[in-house]
Amino acid sequence: MRENFAQGRPAALIYDLDGTLVDSVPDLARAVDQMLLALGADMAGEAAVRTWVGLGAQRLVEQALAASAAFDSQSAEEIFPVAYELFLSAYSQCNGRLSQIYPGVRAFLEHWHAEGIPQVVVTNKPAAFTEPLLAQMQLQHFFVQVVAGDHLARKKPYPDQLNWVFEQLQLLAQEVLMLGDSRNDIQAARAAGCPVICVDYGYNHGVPIAQDQPDRVVKSLLDLL
Repeated sequence: MRENFAQGRPAALIYDLDGTLVDSVPDLARAVDQMLLALGADMAGEAAVRTWVGLGAQRLVEQALAASAAFDSQSAEEIFPVAYELFLSAYSQCNGRLSQIYPGVRAFLEHWHAEGIPQVVVTNKPAAFTEPLLAQMQLQHFFVQVVAGDHLARKKPYPDQLNWVFEQLQLLAQEVLMLGDSRNDIQAARAAGCPVICVDYGYNHGVPIAQDQPDRVVKSLLDLL
C-alpha cells in the first residue's frame, strides 16, 4: 500500500461496507426469503443471495424475482413495487442481527483512526440501512463521512460518490485509497482516478476479485499494515 503514495500512506481511506467491512448477507438473505415467501414463492437461500449483493437494494430484489420460478419477466416487473416494499420492511426488522464484522477490520480501523487519517464509508446500501448497521456493529465513530447509495443521483460503479468525498476532504483522487470487494468498487475507483485494493473474502457476484484486476488483492485488511 505504501508504494502507491508519495507520503508513504494515503491521506484518506474509503471503504465499501457490505463484503468489505461487514458480512451482511445473513440478514439480507433472511429479508429476501421473507419477501419471496410473502409473494408465494420459494426461498432463495443465503448462497444465492451472496452472489447478488453489491448493486443496491433495488437490484437485489430484481435479481431475486428474476431467479424465482414463480415469476416470468413480465410478472416480476409488475410485482416489483410490492416486492421491494416487502423487502424493505423485512430488512428493517433484521438489519444487523446476524451480520458480522470481518476478522481484522476493527483493528485496521482503530490503527488509522489513531493515526488521524480520515476514514469514509461509500456504499450502495440505502442510508436508512447503512447508519443503523454501522451503529449495530459499533463502527460509526471511525468514519468522518458515510455516503450511502441514495446520497447522490448515481452510485457505484459510477465515480460520483468518490468524487464527492474528494471534494469534501479537499484531497486529490491519487491521495486517497479505495478498499472494497467487488468490481463496482474497482470501476468506481478507476473512473475517479484513485488506487483500489480489494479483499478476497467479499461477494463480487460469485467471481474471484482478482479477475477484475484491482491494484492488489489481500486476504485481510491487516495485510496492509
